[in-house]
Amino acid sequence: MAFDTIMVFHDQFKNHILPEQIHILNVAFLVPDMRREYGGCAGNIAYSLKLLGGEPVIMATVGDDFAPYAARLLALGIDAAHILHVADTFTAQAFITTDLDDNQITAFHPGAMNFSHQNRVDAASGIKLGIVSPEGREGMIEHARQFHEAGIPFIFDPGQGLPMFNGSELLEFLGQADYLTCNDYEAKLLQERTGQTLEMLARQVRALVVTLGGEGSRIYADGQVHDIPAAVASEVVDPTGCGDAYRAGLMTGLHKGLDWPTCGRLAGLLGAIKIAQRGGQNHRCTWDEVADRFKVEYGYSL
Repeated sequence: MAFDTIMVFHDQFKNHILPEQIHILNVAFLVPDMRREYGGCAGNIAYSLKLLGGEPVIMATVGDDFAPYAARLLALGIDAAHILHVADTFTAQAFITTDLDDNQITAFHPGAMNFSHQNRVDAASGIKLGIVSPEGREGMIEHARQFHEAGIPFIFDPGQGLPMFNGSELLEFLGQADYLTCNDYEAKLLQERTGQTLEMLARQVRALVVTLGGEGSRIYADGQVHDIPAAVASEVVDPTGCGDAYRAGLMTGLHKGLDWPTCGRLAGLLGAIKIAQRGGQNHRCTWDEVADRFKVEYGYSL
């Protein structure tokens, strides 16, 4: 769970960051547009899951400043019983600057997230599918182990937390997880850290999913590679939270027992719906609306 402060730079970073001067980098970006959004992987994924008719259960740690977010979750009907308040901390805060090419520079203060290991997976009951997304290092390790020991299938979604782990640790995660999701940059880093190709890594999980931004996504599963076309967005406004919306669509597809090409298309469609709105939790849709748009987009029904 995090608060996102999002700023828009009305130019391109590449015009101001000179490769030959990267060793003495000292840049300032004028950002006329700024807003504060409710965010964090758990909050964003839960929000989209709820839109699709799911009943998400958030497990996270938050700080003294969480009251407005708590009120929002209550209004949305999202289960917050396993959100732990850690006294004398801030809720995690992301400060994101986006340029006109949708590149992002992010500064992140983890705050209460550093105490995520104080939560335990077995404290929640009735969980059918889990996801371990970026949080405190110890929390990610413990929660992956706890999901595995409980026999609950889960997605390992290292995201921006991937650099915290070496190759052997990442392989240990894969030995516990059922699914792996990452974007194309993270996929390259994952291969560098483990010394294995995506095909090799995919054989260790039920499916490995790589999102490719505007190029769609690629799913390695059952010895096959499924190239998923990008859904057409009505408008491209803000990429923040698109990956989380994709994961919510993927989890919904898995929960409903859809095949991999359909799961990927549903996930991509959620990302396209989200990108037309600012922030990670301002898009609106219902399952029926998504199903109708899916048929128009892909030519068959969910």
